[in-house]
Amino acid sequence: MTERLRDVEARIGTVHQLSAVITAMRSIAAARTREARAHLDGIRAYATTIGAAIGEGLAVLPEDARSRLDTPITGTHAIVALTAEQGFAGAFSEHILDAAARLAAADPPGATDLMLVGDRGLMLATERDLSIDWSAPMVVHAGQAASLADRIVEALYSRLDADAVVRVTVVHADPEASDPSAVMEKRLVPFDFSRFPVAETAETPLMTLEPQHLLARLAEEYVFAEMCEAVMLSFAAENAARMRAMIAAKENVEDTMGKLVARARQVRQDEITAEIIELASGAR
Repeated sequence: MTERLRDVEARIGTVHQLSAVITAMRSIAAARTREARAHLDGIRAYATTIGAAIGEGLAVLPEDARSRLDTPITGTHAIVALTAEQGFAGAFSEHILDAAARLAAADPPGATDLMLVGDRGLMLATERDLSIDWSAPMVVHAGQAASLADRIVEALYSRLDADAVVRVTVVHADPEASDPSAVMEKRLVPFDFSRFPVAETAETPLMTLEPQHLLARLAEEYVFAEMCEAVMLSFAAENAARMRAMIAAKENVEDTMGKLVARARQVRQDEITAEIIELASGAR
């Protein structure tokens, strides 16, 4: 009986340690989520500035030339899927891969390039026997987002320049969504100039580049800003998912701890009862 009590007490100690680890992981995830959201305002302000410049560039472009800027093109479709870098994030990466698979299913056979970000997602994609054309690790700190976005954009434009890809869609999670399985899909290429209002100004802005060339450069800059935002949102969503997973794990640990404590009390009571019976038998 004594050995059984020791076993239960040892399990209680292990669960205590596990609870401390879960609490630490939840705190880290919460801090990283706050950090990512703090960076989003700066990224969006940068995108707004580039968007205003695009509007000014459109203002000096003839109207017939504007209609030719965002003509849809058919061809190879690059899907950039932003998955988790680390574990304990629930089904975060599965939702992203499911969305990427749905997009790929709408393309003709062989007309999709899957560009995957995140080592955890890469493991799951390998298990699903998905063909990965390019991959990179996901960021583990918010300060790394711009560097990763630059790397992704460089890989995309090398394919665009080689005419290997003509359409680009980024797939990532949304930390603000009420449904944890919600996934955002954003088309990056062909670039949609029609979403930018043409600036109304009395003076023509001073430009050292041809309007078409300037707009192409600004579009590249805006795509970079959109990719930065997507990476930051995905990073925030991954840590929010990890935080939810740790909250659920904490509840399970507390439930297990309650059962173990009750079991320890029962075993201890059985031990005391056995000793009393033994003493009473000896007295008789």
